[in-house]
Amino acid sequence: MQAVRLQFVAPRRVELAPVDLPEPGPGSLLVRTRYSGISTGTELLAYRGLLDPDLPLDERIGSLGGTFAYPFPYGYSCVGEVERSAGSVAPGTQVFAFHPHQDRFLIGEDDVVPLPADADPRTATLLPYVETGLQLGLDAGPVAHETVVVLGLGVVGVITALLLQRSGATVVAADPSGERRELATSLGIPAVDPAELPSRLPTGGVPLLLELSGSPTALPGALDLLAHEGTALVGSWYGRQQVELPLGGAFHRRRLTIRSSQVSTIPAALSGRWDVARRRRAAVALLGELPLGALATTEFPFAEAAAAYRALDSREPGVFHVALRYQ
Repeated sequence: MQAVRLQFVAPRRVELAPVDLPEPGPGSLLVRTRYSGISTGTELLAYRGLLDPDLPLDERIGSLGGTFAYPFPYGYSCVGEVERSAGSVAPGTQVFAFHPHQDRFLIGEDDVVPLPADADPRTATLLPYVETGLQLGLDAGPVAHETVVVLGLGVVGVITALLLQRSGATVVAADPSGERRELATSLGIPAVDPAELPSRLPTGGVPLLLELSGSPTALPGALDLLAHEGTALVGSWYGRQQVELPLGGAFHRRRLTIRSSQVSTIPAALSGRWDVARRRRAAVALLGELPLGALATTEFPFAEAAAAYRALDSREPGVFHVALRYQ
């Protein structure tokens, strides 16, 4: 069998290429892709050539072997239907898979997430974002009746803000893009220009801010927003971009904390109650509870993948989350 996959071949250049597929072995599935989502975090850094070429693609996702050295396939948000099964997942089942962009692929049955029969396949490509937002909320800890700042209103920022609100936080979000602020406001998230943040926060600062913008200049200017012993939780991955932090007076004297959050693992402090399987089940349930349709703004045919990446890279108006559509 043959399939077609997307490959990153140089900075800001992608191509479609044929790939041979073996017959499904015991416990494996042949999946025909309906949609695959493009990540605006790691994947856009890969597209721009801002990742270390020696860095493994992702050791925890079996379909992502190799490194970020060109050429390489990438992507981790495919939704499709099981076409042939040599396992317990029945043909016709709609599934999510952490797999690079490809029109058909083989995968182990333990590596797919069966979706509800009525799940919209387009919005289901947002599952990784929902799981990331859920992990950020878990890492944030108790936030009820606290004012929390969210920096960055991309897909992760909006979903995280919505989940923090569900946990009882008073969220104040910021993004330099007026279009992003408008979208967030339409979903009930108070959103301001970053320059307005100091005037919108309690005197003395906030106990927690989440840096989700992906911009290396966002965190340095935001530390002054924290209260004494406040925490900056960083979900952004900057790749090879350098971040210069002011770790002198205010940071030192106010005992501030900078902590990372990452979705690949469960923190040790939560491992007694949470594991990846439980988190993923919770994320699937949230697909039907969050207003994800407002975020799923743009589709391109798989054959026009290069145009999809250009639209994201240049932040074309109206483009928020992009998915590739397969015939």
